[in-house]
Amino acid sequence: MDIPSDRSEVVFQDFKAAFTPAQAVTEANRCLFCADAPCVQACPTEIEIPQFIRKIATGNLKGSARTIFDSNILGMSCARVCPVEVLCAGACVYNHRGEEPIAIGKLQRYATDEAFAKGWRFFTAGKATGKSVGLVGAGPASLAAAHELRRRGHAVTIYDKRKVVGGLNTTGVAPYKMKSDRSLDEVRYVLGIGGIEVKTGVEVTDFVALQKQHDAIFIGVGLGADSKLGIPGEDRTHGAVEMIEKLKLGRVAFDKTKPAVVVGGGNTALDAVRELKGLGIDNVTLVYRGQEPSMSGYQHEWAAAKLENVRAQWQTQPVAYEGGVLKCVKLDAAKKAIAGSDFAVPAELVLVAIGQAKLAVPGLKVEKGCIVADENGATSVRGVFTGGDCMNGGKEVVNAAAEGKRAAIAIDKFLGGK
Repeated sequence: MDIPSDRSEVVFQDFKAAFTPAQAVTEANRCLFCADAPCVQACPTEIEIPQFIRKIATGNLKGSARTIFDSNILGMSCARVCPVEVLCAGACVYNHRGEEPIAIGKLQRYATDEAFAKGWRFFTAGKATGKSVGLVGAGPASLAAAHELRRRGHAVTIYDKRKVVGGLNTTGVAPYKMKSDRSLDEVRYVLGIGGIEVKTGVEVTDFVALQKQHDAIFIGVGLGADSKLGIPGEDRTHGAVEMIEKLKLGRVAFDKTKPAVVVGGGNTALDAVRELKGLGIDNVTLVYRGQEPSMSGYQHEWAAAKLENVRAQWQTQPVAYEGGVLKCVKLDAAKKAIAGSDFAVPAELVLVAIGQAKLAVPGLKVEKGCIVADENGATSVRGVFTGGDCMNGGKEVVNAAAEGKRAAIAIDKFLGGK
């Protein structure tokens, strides 16, 4: 799982700096330790947030880390990449008082970073059950599922087509939130429970055949390649997810004096514009077919991008790319092209962030490009379970972690566990 030390992402600094010990204790003592805490209800993994914060306040940092990892073994990465503004911190009662909510993510990072630094491990593999589970994809959902299955004593094998493990945590998270080497630290931490076999460079396409090798299957393959605009000259543009992976795992070189455009209005687009700014490109423009209030990307991320002088063209649709110019038309409120509204946006570099291709999985029920499953991740095929982006369509890391663990518990029951 080695990656180059001189990869492009290393120039980025943490957007949210870590707490010092004094800052962490001070912030922890602000917590009101609510009964029936709304922050817990807002967390997909249901971490006992007041409990772990109280333990920080009383100096029990090891106990705090255990509380976090008991609910979410990916608590370190989630502390960095979770949109806490719309999840736990967004639900904090301080918001109703017109005061700053508790910095839950930074407190979680403080406790989990200490666990990594001190090598604290809290869980061991359960007594062997003689049952085997194959997990396809090595991203957050599969890692969370694999760890929980090992705690319950099942043999586990993870298959992934890439050479690096960790899924989008390693290849896709914006480097100002978390760099790939930190993701790989977490992978090693999760695998530290022992008994999780990882086979990289293996692309599984026949799930029926894989079922013959295992007693149950978990599918956590994420989503597909970057979607296309379908315009002339698109072969000279780049998929945003693909480009982010390149800068996180290797070197990319751009002419920083030339303008760049990112097409899209979701969180990947917002990550991309901020990454281009972080790489030193001064002129970065976001092109989005909708209006600013309707963009699916988080508003706090867009606010940060605007502070970095990212420009925007709203209600704009690209129609062709040629000669360093992205040709566009303006759209009306119904997203119909306005006659005579053609104009050009200078763009030496164009990244397309309009979503990723959905899945077609032979043998499984799929709707709108996502695997259909029940609340426990059970698919239309007996013994096959799923979770993460391939099921939810592209939610957060914390959702994948929650779905992976929930599916693991269902798999354990399916295999005869209590």
